[in-house]
Amino acid sequence: MVFQGAAQVSLDAKGRMAVPTRARDPLTQGGTVKLVLTAHPDGCLLLYPLPAWEPIRTRVMSFPSLDRQFSVWKRLLVGFAQEVELDASGRLLVPPELRDFAHITRDVMLVGQGSHYEIWDFEQWNRELEALRSGGSTNLPPGMENFSL
Repeated sequence: MVFQGAAQVSLDAKGRMAVPTRARDPLTQGGTVKLVLTAHPDGCLLLYPLPAWEPIRTRVMSFPSLDRQFSVWKRLLVGFAQEVELDASGRLLVPPELRDFAHITRDVMLVGQGSHYEIWDFEQWNRELEALRSGGSTNLPPGMENFSL
């Protein structure tokens, strides 16, 4: 399953996010309703179906525990990871700790990343896009020199 597309959605007063149907259907295909929500160092949240998250968690847990750089990733990815479920109305409760981490108050962007979705505070997402448009992130990473659209 490939998660793609972007949608602006709002959280209600209880911190629930209505997941659009076009995003909800792929997330719950085959009866999978358990999801994992966790933090990303860029300041957004990551939303995975539980089966897609499990190999990532296993790999992160194998990181050396005494290496400071690996420990930061483990703290964020595993330390913030929470299993969540969509309710009968297709809403997802974003726990307060994760809302605080990503500075999410009300409006968010749900952005497909192939294997998962990113959830961004709407204003932060717009700052990310502006940085991209202004040339701050236009250099391709090593290995993508011949990439073309």
